[in-house]
Amino acid sequence: MDDHKLTAETVRDIAAVSADDWDRLAGSANPFVSHAFLAALESGGAIGGDSGWDPYHIIVRDSSGRLAAAMPLYVKHHSYGEYVFDHSWANAFERAGGRYYPKLLSAIPFTPVTGPRLLAQDDSVTLKHALADAVQALVQQYQLSSAHINFVSSSDTQLLQQQGWLVRQGLQFHWHNANYADFDAFLASLSSRKRKNIRKERASVIASGVTMRQLTGDAISPVHIDAFYRFYLSTIDRKWGGAYLTLPVFQQLRKTMRDKMLLVVAEYDGRIIGGALNFIGEDTLYGRNWGADIDIPFLHFEVCYYQAIDYAIRHGLARVEAGAQGFHKVQRGYLPETTWSLHHIADDGFRAAVVRFLDAESRGISDEKNQIAMTTPFRSR
Repeated sequence: MDDHKLTAETVRDIAAVSADDWDRLAGSANPFVSHAFLAALESGGAIGGDSGWDPYHIIVRDSSGRLAAAMPLYVKHHSYGEYVFDHSWANAFERAGGRYYPKLLSAIPFTPVTGPRLLAQDDSVTLKHALADAVQALVQQYQLSSAHINFVSSSDTQLLQQQGWLVRQGLQFHWHNANYADFDAFLASLSSRKRKNIRKERASVIASGVTMRQLTGDAISPVHIDAFYRFYLSTIDRKWGGAYLTLPVFQQLRKTMRDKMLLVVAEYDGRIIGGALNFIGEDTLYGRNWGADIDIPFLHFEVCYYQAIDYAIRHGLARVEAGAQGFHKVQRGYLPETTWSLHHIADDGFRAAVVRFLDAESRGISDEKNQIAMTTPFRSR
C-alpha cells in the first residue's frame, strides 16, 4: 500500500464517522471497540464536557476517500478511569518542572479489556504505522508530554515496540474453558479444598433465599437497567470512587447492544437486589460492573464469577475476563494473564526515567505472576 496516498485527520465526535465504516475495521470479536459502545459513552455524557476525556479519534483514508484505518483516541486532562496507573509518572514529571497533562490516550474509557486499538483494513501493518505516526505527530504539534495506548494485543505491542514505543506489563485474572461439559466438570478440575469451598459459597447464597437469573437481549428491560444503575452507584459509594458512567450510557447500551449484554440479576423476596453487567464477545465473556442493595455473604462471587463461568460453559465461550485486579479470583479458577500498554514519551530525560521504572516494574510483575501461579486452585495433573 502506498502510504503517500493516505491522509490522516481527527474527529471530535465518533458520530461523525459512519458506524458501518468503523465496525468494518473494528470487527465483531470485541464489543468495546464497536461504534455503538464508544458512541454510548459520548452521547451519554461519560465522555466530553468536563469529564476530562476529550474525543480526538484518528481516522485514515485512502486515495479514494474510503476509511482505511481508525483509532479511538482521547485528550486526557487527568489519569482517572484508565486502569494503567501513571500518577507517579505525572507527579515526577511535574516536580521536575514539566507539564504532564494534557496527554493523549488510546483506550476504551473505563474498560480494562485487551482488544484492538489500531483498527486497520486487512490488519495492514502500513496502516497501523500510519496511525501510530499520526499520534506522535499530534504530540509534537501540540507539545504534549506523552501518548499512551492501553490494553493492547500482543501482536500490536510488538509492532509498536519496534517503532520505539515503550512497553509496560500488567496483570489480570482470566478464567479459561477447558471444554467443560458443565459447571460440575469445572469443579472436578479443582483441588478438593477449592471445590468444597466454591460449593459451600454457592449453597450459602441459595440458602439465603436468593435466586439468580441470566438476562440477554430483549429480556433486559428498562426497569432492569434502572435497578442495575442503582447497584452500580452503591458500589461506587462503598469504594469512595467516582461514578464515571451515567444512566443514559446504560440506557443507550441497552438500546443498541442488548444482544451483546448479559445481565445477571439476583432476586430476593420478589425483588431485584443485585446484579452484574457482562458483555459478550465472539469467544469471551467480559465482566464489567456489579452492585447490590443488600450485603449477602458470597453474593459477589456468585453474581460476578460463578454465573459468568456457568454462562461461558453453556455457550461454548473460551474464557471469562472479570476485570482488573482481584487476587481473590485465583481461588475461584481465574489465573494471572499478562496485559500490555504502550507509551510514547516526548522528553528524552523523562523517557529515560520511565525506561528505568518499567524495567524494575516488569521484573516485579514477572515474579508476582510466578508466585500466583504456584497457588493455582487446579488439581495437579
